This record gives sequence, C-alpha cells and structure tokens, in this order.
Amino acid sequence: MAAPQFDKFKKYFSRKKPSIQEIVREPTAGGILFRRDKDGGVEILLFQDAKDRWSIPKGHIEPGETAQQTAKREIGEEVGLTDTEVLGWLGKVHFRYRRVDKLVLMTTQIYLVRALGDTDAIKGEDWMKDVKWFKFHDALESIEYEDIGKLMLLAMKRIRQENL
Repeated sequence: MAAPQFDKFKKYFSRKKPSIQEIVREPTAGGILFRRDKDGGVEILLFQDAKDRWSIPKGHIEPGETAQQTAKREIGEEVGLTDTEVLGWLGKVHFRYRRVDKLVLMTTQIYLVRALGDTDAIKGEDWMKDVKWFKFHDALESIEYEDIGKLMLLAMKRIRQENL
C-alpha cells in the first residue's frame, strides 16, 4: 500500500534535466595578457571565478565590434587595464555548456596582449574572487582550461622569438 504514496513524491526527486530545445552559438574574444617583471621575466594576468577556476579575461563580441576590439574592451572591463596593445591572434578555443534547455556553443578568439602603463592598477569585477599576475609557469599550472594553456605556451614562444 506504500507505493501509491511514494508516487506522489517521486516527481520531486527526479534528476532528469529538460531536453535540449535549442543550440545557441556565442562568439567571444579574450586575451592572454602579459607584462615583464623587474627581472625581465614574463608574467600573465589571470582571474579567479566564483567556482575557483583561474582563467583569462574574455567576453561576448558586441554588434559592430571586431574580435580584437572585444578582447581589448573585455580586458579593460574585467581587470581594469585599458592601456594595452594587441600584438596578434593566437588561436581559438571552443567551449560548450548547458543553459537549462539550450546547448551553448562558444567559440573564443584569443589574442596576445601586452599590458602597458601602470600594470599593477588591476581591479577585478565584483563577481571575481581574485585577479593577479602570475609568473608564466605558475599561470600555466593554475589555468583551468587545457586549450587556453596550449595557447599560453604559444604566446610564450612568440614572446621569446620576437623578444616582446
């Protein structure tokens, strides 16, 4: 006799997610932002999100904006550095995640960006847990996303080869 009563509550314990109803493409852009320390070593700027993951500044491409302009704007908005120089395109990274009943396919164009001026004047947005400069190898170890890590290695190769 207990089974019918259990059926009333089963709906509250269902783990089934709503089925995917739509696929959404979101073009984004960001930058691997670097500077030289006083000893000439390379440092990379990363921020820590609410889930403790370290990443690079990036965001959605606005209508009428190029990916390169987006990378520069997002760096200014997310970490407070507006005196920057975009040195070139490094590659793209694909993310996908679920947003309720949508599958979001995000393609992020990544640029190599040099921080100029007062590079210590960093200020993360309110939703960020932290933002800081890392020595290159520490940044590589801390970065959450393997694809961005690969582009960081490419960035370092370019910085060395071109003596940036």
